[in-house]
Amino acid sequence: MLRLHATPTPDTDALLTRAMSPDPQRIQAALHRYRSDPDWQLHTWEVAGQPVCAAGLTTQGTHATVRHIGAHPDHTGQGYARALLHALMNTLDLHTLTAETDDDAADFYRRSGFHVQEIPSPWDRRRSRCTLTREA
Repeated sequence: MLRLHATPTPDTDALLTRAMSPDPQRIQAALHRYRSDPDWQLHTWEVAGQPVCAAGLTTQGTHATVRHIGAHPDHTGQGYARALLHALMNTLDLHTLTAETDDDAADFYRRSGFHVQEIPSPWDRRRSRCTLTREA
């Protein structure tokens, strides 16, 4: 079940943290934004009332950017993250959904129907912009 604008909990924090930099200060700063910044929205996919996947987004009109998405280790590879992103496209009536990621997650976005394009990176890792566009 999709839950829009979910209230952050320790469970959702753990899901989102799986997609964040390993820097504890950056993790705490991002989690704080989900609690305090109305532009940073948290959405979850739940199974039997428990969040198995969480996505953090920012939206502008019919465009949203995925800031973080993470699934519980016992539920990875089962399609919940993909289902969450596609449900958000429809439920939020988005035209485009984008994410910027490294190679570790680019294949996930590609398998989820996103167009993946390499972009310049300030780090030693390749970066990609992933875009899902709703057909007219």
